[in-house]
Amino acid sequence: MAYDYEKFKSAVLGLTKIDLNAYKERQMKRRIDALIAKHGIAGYEDYVQVLKTDKARFEEFVNYLTINVSEFYRNVDQWKVMENEIIPELIDKFGKKLKIWSAACSTGDEPYSLVMALSRHLPLNMIHITATDIDKQVIAKAKVGLYNEKSIAAVPDDLKRKYFTKVGLSYQISDDIKSCVEFKEHNLLDNNYPKDYDMIVCRNVLIYFTEEAKDEVFRKFFQSLKPGGILFIGSTEQIINHRDIGYERKNSFYYERPSK
Repeated sequence: MAYDYEKFKSAVLGLTKIDLNAYKERQMKRRIDALIAKHGIAGYEDYVQVLKTDKARFEEFVNYLTINVSEFYRNVDQWKVMENEIIPELIDKFGKKLKIWSAACSTGDEPYSLVMALSRHLPLNMIHITATDIDKQVIAKAKVGLYNEKSIAAVPDDLKRKYFTKVGLSYQISDDIKSCVEFKEHNLLDNNYPKDYDMIVCRNVLIYFTEEAKDEVFRKFFQSLKPGGILFIGSTEQIINHRDIGYERKNSFYYERPSK
């Protein structure tokens, strides 16, 4: 029998711990087929051997698989809600040392946006964000903190002037902001989720997951939040069964784990 996609998914799980069954199959298979064709590889079986023996190809594959499209203050109106309503509410509930998780943080645009939003209310030395992603390469890019003009276009002008330095055609985020973020590897499809967060931010990532995988992640986020904690999701997402899980919907993109 031909080395089919089902067998390939099993091999990828063994090599990377990424479960392709959790992603929408037609979309993901099309991306993988394009990558295999780009390198002139005969098929899935040969590609698995390449992934086992070629570190550069392996890292390219993981990076390609984990779809990284990110920008600062993405959907800026939602960030205004964050600055004007959500952060003051969280400080009133939990005090000034907030525990915040930016999940599937990609190249760092989101956790750094969080730090800047929080800086409107708190001194930087009181801000700490845990930021996680499955992809080592994007975490490395995030730690460097160098972005193009398009990525930072939505950053408020005063924060742009304060926290970015132009380097050639790029913009370097300040060490003051970087020092507020701790980057770690984490797979959203694992069972090991950190606990007791005042806020979790996970935006525009779960759209690539199956409905079953999305439901599982939203339930795990619920358990990771403190009572009264907030989940901030992307503009392309919604938690259809939020009441079944236990969330209260604050608005289209903010969901609360109710206080006991």
